[in-house]
Amino acid sequence: MGLFDIFRRHKKKEEEKSAESSSSAVQSATADEKSANATSTAPSSSAIKQPEPVNIPPADSYEEKINPDGSHEVIHNGKEEKTEEVPQSSVATEEVSGEPESSAAVTEEATNDEAEAVPAQGESVSEEGIVKEKNETPKDEALGGIDEAAKSDDDVATTEESAEPAEETETVKKYDRGLEKSRTGFGARLNKFLANFRHVDEDFFDDLEDMLIESDVGYDMAMKLSDELREEVKLQNAKSKQDVSNVIIEKMVELYDEAGQDENPDLTMAKEGPTVIMFVGVNGAGKTTTIGKMAALFKKQGKKVLLAAADTFRAGATEQLDVWAKRDGVDIVTGPENGDPAAVVFDAVKRAKEENYDVLFVDTAGRLQNKVNLMNELAKMKRILTREIPDAPHEVLLVLDATTGQNALNQAKLFKESTDVTGIVLTKLDGTARGGIVLAIRNELHLPVKYVGLGEKVDDLQKFDAGDFVYGLFKGLVEVD
Repeated sequence: MGLFDIFRRHKKKEEEKSAESSSSAVQSATADEKSANATSTAPSSSAIKQPEPVNIPPADSYEEKINPDGSHEVIHNGKEEKTEEVPQSSVATEEVSGEPESSAAVTEEATNDEAEAVPAQGESVSEEGIVKEKNETPKDEALGGIDEAAKSDDDVATTEESAEPAEETETVKKYDRGLEKSRTGFGARLNKFLANFRHVDEDFFDDLEDMLIESDVGYDMAMKLSDELREEVKLQNAKSKQDVSNVIIEKMVELYDEAGQDENPDLTMAKEGPTVIMFVGVNGAGKTTTIGKMAALFKKQGKKVLLAAADTFRAGATEQLDVWAKRDGVDIVTGPENGDPAAVVFDAVKRAKEENYDVLFVDTAGRLQNKVNLMNELAKMKRILTREIPDAPHEVLLVLDATTGQNALNQAKLFKESTDVTGIVLTKLDGTARGGIVLAIRNELHLPVKYVGLGEKVDDLQKFDAGDFVYGLFKGLVEVD
């Protein structure tokens, strides 16, 4: 997978995650709105309009008066109201004066009828609703149970589907945090280099070589990269600073991929019986700590783990590994101080076979002062392991301190001459601004980096992933469509 493919993949995942978050927010807002609408439309006793009181005058306020022509009149508070029929000439007058009273009477009657009808209707609906609720309750409960069961199944399915992406996302975050110093350091050097960029010439490539060597990508790779960029910049017609930056980083990743085409980043495990893994490296590189963390990872996977404290010469080495064994809940085989490391290895491999251990981790001395003695010591251990378990050791992992830069590369060359190193564990990568050492190791030694230390916690020891490493190292320095 090319550099820009890696960045496009991560960009797509970030966009999908952002879209999911937006969709969840919209759904939540819609649900809240529906809930609010349902609450506002619910029937309320206060919403029923009560009939307005009608002011009826008392009976004693009315007086009857007989006119000389024989007609009758009702006097109310001094006002005259005609109540009986009179000759034809006065009918119209009586009807006109009687309209307001008649209209008021009709209105009052209608209002009273509505007031009586509304409670009656409410009682009818209430009774009907109670009957309906009683009839439908078992059905609703059954449907509710089915819905809950279906929802539970959906939740389980969703959890299973999202488990792997969540784990992948967490790994990317660890690389992002662990490579922050390297990314910041390389970015600062690259930006400083590009600040003086005017056009591509020989001075440009001289400055580029210096910048790459300062980033610990190695002298050989810096020269190789510079030579290949001479043609690449012209082919891609890179003129702007961002174009040049993209070409440089893309070519670095391309060379890194080419150097590791035949490498296997996975640990080689035994087909049957214990898997034996030897750890070599100078004192202070983090061998013992790496063994302790890796033992915890394998124990978490359900493996039965045994440790062999074969570094008998360094003061406190056995005690340090014993502390890790107790912390991880795994077993350990130790020997006397300054004793024969090969004897410890022999006891450990015998026990691993007899008690059916899955994995045996062997700690070794880290002396480089006398390469001949170191070579003989490691060779003796390997003979014992091979005699007891064919094909053992299955892995010989060289532990390097990333903060030592080019010194780590020199150590790797010496150990590679002393024994058959099969892979690299690069520790303290979070503590250096020169993560380019990974590129140099692969290009010059052709050894796969199998694990990287991205922090102090046990789970910060991560299986090496080239794509996540590249993304963590160059994030923010590359622009993609």
